[in-house]
Amino acid sequence: MTTPQQPNGPLRSFGRLKARPLKSRQAALFDTLMPRVAVPEDGPLTRARLAPDAARLWIEIGFGGGEHMAAQAQRHPDALILGAEPFVNGVASALRHLEEGGIDNVRLWQGDARDMLARVGDASVERVFIMFPDPWPKARHNKRRLVQAPFVAELVRVIAPGGTLRFATDWADYAEQTEALLAQTPQFGRADDRDPSDAPADHVTTRYEEKKLGDIAPVWFDWMRRP
Repeated sequence: MTTPQQPNGPLRSFGRLKARPLKSRQAALFDTLMPRVAVPEDGPLTRARLAPDAARLWIEIGFGGGEHMAAQAQRHPDALILGAEPFVNGVASALRHLEEGGIDNVRLWQGDARDMLARVGDASVERVFIMFPDPWPKARHNKRRLVQAPFVAELVRVIAPGGTLRFATDWADYAEQTEALLAQTPQFGRADDRDPSDAPADHVTTRYEEKKLGDIAPVWFDWMRRP
């Protein structure tokens, strides 16, 4: 049985990469399904290369167990979704969701999302989801959070004008930090006037969200890339 895909070079993610051992079925999916749905390890990441029939390109960064990503893929079969997650058990869970749902419009990157994003073309992405990223709640660890100015600059580069970014969290200071950072980014504006505490109409609840591990009720922010 082969070893699950490992990213090239050291990860910049500080989170754990593996917890419990994989079940035999999960491990088998790395042999049978992962080679078919893995994001290529090099070269540009375009719809034309990965799924020529797809009408649009979406990205989910830190997909956790993959429930949200799989559900969005089923609802939008014309979209190609690139999902990035460094945690091996999360990738295994996502593979199970893809197999059980017969989903073929998702490609998985087991590694740091920033390495994947760097290979995505300018203004080529219609939607980006960042759903409940690791909050690193201790002040001394805040610098490890994903959403920082250089990362936002990459989002500005890859999201097409009129495209959207959805950020969700259940930690108050991460919500405040991200909202302030995006508000200071002239290429982004709020996509709607929805109260952030109201879940978007197309939201998919995940197991993480149900655990209520944060210090506030979940909030969701939708931002649009200005022309």
